[in-house]
Amino acid sequence: MQKYRKVRLAVQEKVARLSDEERSRVDCEFRVSPLATKEQLITTHDETYVDRYLEGKMTEAEIRNTGMRAPIRLLLRYFRILDARLEPDIYASPTVIGFPWSLQHVNRSLSSVGGTVAAACAVCEYEMRQSKDDPRPNWGAHIAGGTHHAFSDFGEGFCIFSDIAVAANVLLDKFPSIKRILIIDLDVHQGNGNAVLFQGDDRVQTFSMHCAGNFFSKKEKSDLDVELPIGCDDSTYLGTLSHWLRRIEEHEFSNTSPSQKKFDFIFFQSGVDILKEDRLGKLEVTKEGVSTRNRMVFDFAQRLGCPLVICMGGGYPRDDWEPIIEAHTDVYWEAYKYLSSWSLT
Repeated sequence: MQKYRKVRLAVQEKVARLSDEERSRVDCEFRVSPLATKEQLITTHDETYVDRYLEGKMTEAEIRNTGMRAPIRLLLRYFRILDARLEPDIYASPTVIGFPWSLQHVNRSLSSVGGTVAAACAVCEYEMRQSKDDPRPNWGAHIAGGTHHAFSDFGEGFCIFSDIAVAANVLLDKFPSIKRILIIDLDVHQGNGNAVLFQGDDRVQTFSMHCAGNFFSKKEKSDLDVELPIGCDDSTYLGTLSHWLRRIEEHEFSNTSPSQKKFDFIFFQSGVDILKEDRLGKLEVTKEGVSTRNRMVFDFAQRLGCPLVICMGGGYPRDDWEPIIEAHTDVYWEAYKYLSSWSLT
């Protein structure tokens, strides 16, 4: 979607306007997202499903299932412009938005996963080199991803593969120091795919805080689900998030020794469809409320001493893209400023 390119350009522009001294405070490098490999994908997804998608053998019903139901005018508004490298053909019917199989869409799906995997691995590799006495946060971000509606052998809600789930499984396989991972999913929709993908796996804890009246498919069971009422405002949203982050921080896991960290890695699905301006969100959270939410997650990760990777998640305009683009941009820019402030302490 066009928002990925717009957000990336906006973040790059903000960084470019900094002085040399300001830029030196944070080791910030923009990299092109690599394509996920089949080996990475099948850590999480059914191999037959992966092959059928990569080879263009999905049925029309499966293609339709990857998109949410919406009027055709919404299709034209959302998908008119994409990054020039990945302009897909668009499958459309009068009532359903879906994705057709095309090489461009395959590359986009693989890039969505590969970028999150690359960011997570880069953070872990840097963490291994960082002095244990260095208190500064070690974070990464993917200006895309957050595709939390993908299941093992099917996709829905614009999601083919779960980038966060694949990245989590790659970290658990590749880095012995990573033993427990937390997914903080603050998109307005439940992270239903990730909930199912990690059911029964104590190594990955799923926390989803979402709107109670905004399910487009079956509700699943995360390790922690917190449902917010339709029309929820800043006060209710932030008070609820503060309470549950504190509860997570205080929770004692039965298989954790007193000297062991509660979590070794955190993924933050930072959807901004909680905004009152969002077309699909059904909440009344302001731009300032979203910024406070971001800061609360950043503070939480830092208190736990956990590496963090941020992914984008949902955000859907009514008529004006600006509030959505600004809110997505703010997530990454606020993370940059947070890291910059630590370099001064």
